[in-house]
Amino acid sequence: MNSEPTPLQDSPYRSEPGDRDLAPQYVLPMVVRLEKAAPPARTDALETAARAVLVMLSDERSLGDGEWAQVMRDWQDARIRKVVRRARGAEWRRAESLPGITVTGKSAEVRVFPPVPLDGWPKDLAKLQVSGTELDDPEPPAEPDLSGPVLWMSPDVEMSAGKAMAQAGHGAQLAWWELSDEERAAWRDAGFPLAVRTADPARWRELTRAGLPLVRDAGFTEIAPGSCTVVADHPALR
Repeated sequence: MNSEPTPLQDSPYRSEPGDRDLAPQYVLPMVVRLEKAAPPARTDALETAARAVLVMLSDERSLGDGEWAQVMRDWQDARIRKVVRRARGAEWRRAESLPGITVTGKSAEVRVFPPVPLDGWPKDLAKLQVSGTELDDPEPPAEPDLSGPVLWMSPDVEMSAGKAMAQAGHGAQLAWWELSDEERAAWRDAGFPLAVRTADPARWRELTRAGLPLVRDAGFTEIAPGSCTVVADHPALR
């Protein structure tokens, strides 16, 4: 992923090694509730994950002298990694007992936690499954409201739901970094409305050339390094 205000030569998402690799590495843990009897819709899970990242970035505990502020700075000074795991039943209840924030969508629940070292996951999160999280949309999602923020997913890259949730979170974070304080406050006060949709090939080509925040995955899991996965199309950035 490449985006200002982070210099391109030292982007937290670029696939080539850089200065950020020398810093201690952290990951933002996210857990999606995945009950067997009532799994969430895929698109709602992606949108809820993106909002969860924004809620964490804007929470007072993540800012200034807040209790999570230092680890949030440490995380953002290194590679920006997010990992989505899944939980149900007692696993979900144990996850809920840990410090974090639960964000609820129409059918999805996602809990986001303060960043942890790559090898320092809390025990109750470390044992949760990360790979193979698959979700479906029971019906095609409606056309998005183009007057609001849309995170456009690439039509060319196949991803599990968990990987796509992390990518949507990356896109939301890039948009957040690009906005002014006033624009951030307006988005937050509105409840972080956004849509996640897969672009058709023609729209995707246009979006990737539009100068909008573009996620280029570092290639740690599932997909090739440098793959373009998400364009963050926020009205204030057009």
